[in-house]
Amino acid sequence: MADRYSFSLTTFSPSGKLVQIEYALNAVSQGVTSIGIKATNGIVIATEKKTPTFLVDDSTVEKIAVICNNIGMVYSGMGPDARVLVDKARKSAQEYKRTYHEDPPTAMLVKEVASVMQEYTQSGGVRPFGVSLLIAGFDETGPSLYQVDPSGSYWAWKASAIGKNMINARTFLEKRYNETMEIEDAVHTAILTLKEGFEGEMTESSLEIGVAQFVEQVSADGTTKELVGRFNKLSGNEIKDYLANIA
Repeated sequence: MADRYSFSLTTFSPSGKLVQIEYALNAVSQGVTSIGIKATNGIVIATEKKTPTFLVDDSTVEKIAVICNNIGMVYSGMGPDARVLVDKARKSAQEYKRTYHEDPPTAMLVKEVASVMQEYTQSGGVRPFGVSLLIAGFDETGPSLYQVDPSGSYWAWKASAIGKNMINARTFLEKRYNETMEIEDAVHTAILTLKEGFEGEMTESSLEIGVAQFVEQVSADGTTKELVGRFNKLSGNEIKDYLANIA
């Protein structure tokens, strides 16, 4: 009987499920594994970067996206769907900055993205987004890590994993995670977690890592230095150094 309801997004099955959302979660579980870890002084997100063939120029493949100065996100699932959400998130961040002359709080941007994803579960003629997101940000409240699922639901996490090896990765994180760890430890833990289910050789070109943390910046008038939250992607050389320390 479930098949009668599996093709309709807006009709509940007798068991109270929207089956298309479950199918969207299946699409997420087919994607590569992504990791997010909250440290005392920042957030680390990391993911595998796979290409269908070595003929693809891997420098053009991007799974971690910078949304604004202080926020970044990584996805697992369908890349084209994630690209739409990245564009919407960037527009929302720019609208906030144009209005309030500062970067948006992480929780507010997460709510905007989650609202878009929820809208696509309650409208005719559309389908849910086939991605889950890990959104990392650093604002005046400190570092925060959120996971957003195709249903539009979202939670704040200390550490999380999405994608193909999600269950094993979360089990590994439960054993290794420590609330007192700092950025350096969090990067090492993220790499080790990915390594658990990694196929082939792990190199700087097969990983993407992003970090949200406080950085020192000269004030607008140039008289003082201040700490501001910033999100940056690690370069290939930086990732290579981390891998060398782990090996």
